[in-house]
Amino acid sequence: MPEVSFKGIKIHYEEQGSGSAIVLLHGFLESSTMWKNMVPSLAKSHRVICIDLPGHGRSECIGYVHTMEEMAEAVREVIRALKLRRVGLVGHSMGGYVALAFAESYPDEVRDLVLYQSTARADTDEKKKDRLRAIELIKANAKSFIRQAIPALFRPVNRKRHREVIQQLKEEAFNIPLQGIIAAIDGMRLRQSREVLLKFPPYPVHIVAGDKDPRITIEESRALAGISEFVHLHVIKGCGHMSYIEAPEETLKIFKRIL
Repeated sequence: MPEVSFKGIKIHYEEQGSGSAIVLLHGFLESSTMWKNMVPSLAKSHRVICIDLPGHGRSECIGYVHTMEEMAEAVREVIRALKLRRVGLVGHSMGGYVALAFAESYPDEVRDLVLYQSTARADTDEKKKDRLRAIELIKANAKSFIRQAIPALFRPVNRKRHREVIQQLKEEAFNIPLQGIIAAIDGMRLRQSREVLLKFPPYPVHIVAGDKDPRITIEESRALAGISEFVHLHVIKGCGHMSYIEAPEETLKIFKRIL
């Protein structure tokens, strides 16, 4: 099982293919398995690395708060272990926050940056309060929180269509340790705005958005894409926050085009 040591814990990753490297970072309550249906196609022309972020998947918890910066350091530990120089970074939701933190600290190691249904903005004050409320709910009944949170990421019309997959996602999330869930929420709550990175990036930046996304609205994605001419927006129609499930073929087509 491929893994690296980071601050005394194990960080799990998988790799496949050869060529220029792409690092895929999952979101909150997800793991590297979210990319399993895309990797075979991407690996035909790239070296694809999928990482379990701290406290998720097979990676262990560092502490009681996993900041985006600390997660980015864990990602870099994998990249260094594999002796990669410059990589394409793709981050879904929370993974996008981690990708931005990585790009801020190590800009010379980024070839492309893809914010996949993610944002460079910090949480609003109201959103920060929502995250604190979520932590209290999780402490009281984590499974109940997961049962509600995951279906809410999908466009309502797609929930019945993907009922079996949603159940699988829940089952996987049930295995995430309570500490990992809370540490990630606190890390997202404390993250800073990184919109400034979109003004004059030394690498192409792509935003892939779902036009029905309940978490990162299409209006927010369009506003971010308008920050500079170096940011490119790609819209997937009819999708909520989980377009890799709701529109997998269109999502893969965009990734292959921009990477």
